[in-house]
Amino acid sequence: MVATGQAMSPRNWPTTLMFALTFATAVIAVPWYGLTAGYHAAAWICFVLLLGANGMSITCGYHRLFAHRTYEARPALKLAYLLFGAMALQGSALNWCADHRVHHRYIDDPARDPYCARLGFWYSHIGWMLRHYPSGERDFTWVSDLQRDPLIRWQHRHYALLALMMNLGLPLLLGWGCGDILGTLLLAGVLRLVVSHHATFFINSLAHMWGAQPYNDENTARDNVVVSLLTYGEGYHNFHHKFPQDYRNGVQWWQWDPSKWFIHAMQGLGLAVNLKRVPVFKIRRAQLDIQFRNTERQLAAHAGRTQIDQLRVRLTEEYEVLCAAVAAWKQLHAQYLAQTGRAMIDRWERSILQSRIKVLESGLQAQYRRMRVLARTTRTIISVGRYPMTGQAARG
Repeated sequence: MVATGQAMSPRNWPTTLMFALTFATAVIAVPWYGLTAGYHAAAWICFVLLLGANGMSITCGYHRLFAHRTYEARPALKLAYLLFGAMALQGSALNWCADHRVHHRYIDDPARDPYCARLGFWYSHIGWMLRHYPSGERDFTWVSDLQRDPLIRWQHRHYALLALMMNLGLPLLLGWGCGDILGTLLLAGVLRLVVSHHATFFINSLAHMWGAQPYNDENTARDNVVVSLLTYGEGYHNFHHKFPQDYRNGVQWWQWDPSKWFIHAMQGLGLAVNLKRVPVFKIRRAQLDIQFRNTERQLAAHAGRTQIDQLRVRLTEEYEVLCAAVAAWKQLHAQYLAQTGRAMIDRWERSILQSRIKVLESGLQAQYRRMRVLARTTRTIISVGRYPMTGQAARG
């Protein structure tokens, strides 16, 4: 499926040939060489290390640092991101971020989202790059801040040379060092590039089509654990589109997000500073908003039954609790910001405000648990047609 007026867009031949040739080499030459000559163990080590380096340079560098400004990095770390980002062969950081910021601004709009998931899996995965579609016309007005960065300008000017050096020169050098030049070139050069490409592309395709929407259901972005495993944590995409200013994608401690852990480690080394985190209250509120909407839709579809009407009353009460908590949090948060902005801060008063904010956050956590019980109760009533617990139990 392609948007009207885009089907006859001219072919992007350089990109098409690059994808076709690298893929053909990966599925034909790579296994053939393995069967006939075999790969040195060092070639496999180089494959793993370079795959991780160029993947993390896209997630931690291109995406979370440059595109979303979720933290700040020292020049040495930025330079590493730009070099290994060029190895990923996804364009310069400037081009990549220009496309990505437009995607966030116009998500799911077939006319303006460069890789709109509503146009189908193939289009959002790779098809959008194979032709010069109108939605892909690059607008650098969205990256004026990046154009002022001398390192990003340097990479953009010399991108072709850097991409050649990192994709051909570095694997050849490593292959010479480990005594398997062709094997290392095939594994750490070609296969690494193809695997990296399609793992990254799954974020634009699968992570907009398959998964959960615990934070926002107003667009196609989804949390997808499988994609997260393949992309160093980028698969928690529903959270990311709701809170793109957070340096984390996997916000829970147990969620697989190596990019988050790497950025945190860089902070410990002094290479990353000012890591941005969305307040817990806002995250929990987003989850509750989704639960309210989903439960309300289910209850509205089965109105008229006594148990359902009782649950709707309970839902209204919970929503009023949420509105009161949100109003109180906004007031306390404004007071806290005013306190931190004063030249002479009253530490005792500030600690009191922090404590009151934490109490509100704990209250929202308790309400989240009650809402989960209410949602389960609603599903049970609808599915089996009976009230499974007392009103007190339903309140959690």
